[in-house]
Amino acid sequence: MTTETTVRTGDGVSLHVSATGSGPAVVLVAGYGATAASWVFQVDALTAAGYRAVCVDRRSHGRSDNPPFGHRVSRHGKDLREVLDALDLGPVALVGGSMGASAIWAMLDLFGTGSVRGVVSVDQTPKMINSADWENGFYGLTDDNGGTFFADGVPQTGRGLTPEQSLPAYTRLVERLGDPTALGVRPEGTEALLRDHAQQDWRDVVARADVPVLMVAGAQSQYWPAAHAEAAVRDTADGRAVTIEDCGHAANLDRPAEFNTALLTFLHDL
Repeated sequence: MTTETTVRTGDGVSLHVSATGSGPAVVLVAGYGATAASWVFQVDALTAAGYRAVCVDRRSHGRSDNPPFGHRVSRHGKDLREVLDALDLGPVALVGGSMGASAIWAMLDLFGTGSVRGVVSVDQTPKMINSADWENGFYGLTDDNGGTFFADGVPQTGRGLTPEQSLPAYTRLVERLGDPTALGVRPEGTEALLRDHAQQDWRDVVARADVPVLMVAGAQSQYWPAAHAEAAVRDTADGRAVTIEDCGHAANLDRPAEFNTALLTFLHDL
């Protein structure tokens, strides 16, 4: 059984949250433009394994409000903390896909890991801009072009899985949900959020994490090298990395069975 609720943030934004199942809570936070419904294959696996799957639509995403303010990753991190506090879920595992992972790192940076059991990042490099000490950023993104790189949305890189190779994943999702809009669309008026996302560097937050961390990478990610996962947790006390083969950026959709195995193994270890 799935329940739907709304959490009102401190700045007056209504966030949509759905919860399915019972047991220890696993909170799933989707990436840029994606909706909570994009986690359906994980909800199925988690509830079957005895977990409570809680899916959050970030502000300007899915069924949450799209205000003309708060378009920065730090605000999304605070939103997530407010959701956890409002729902009183107890100790939770946090799973973030793409920008959803950055929202989690923002929350931990601001508020620490209280009530958090572990973190899973799904194909999100901790530093988007490539530099002399980090070659695992978004393909082609540098300090020189960072201000305009995402002016027209997320650019195609010509790397990783092609759109044709990715199509079966989206077809499966639509067939499962019966809704062609399940993946969402580019949120209107959120260009500033993309720019802010591109400027962040969460490597120190990942390194200082005092809870277990799993970095999942798609071997054929369209956006950055899979090597980001191993590099990100090199200095993390309890960090591990998994690379899923024949898999693009949307690992939870491209290879749901393999991703769910990695996720459930991590949760079991907690």
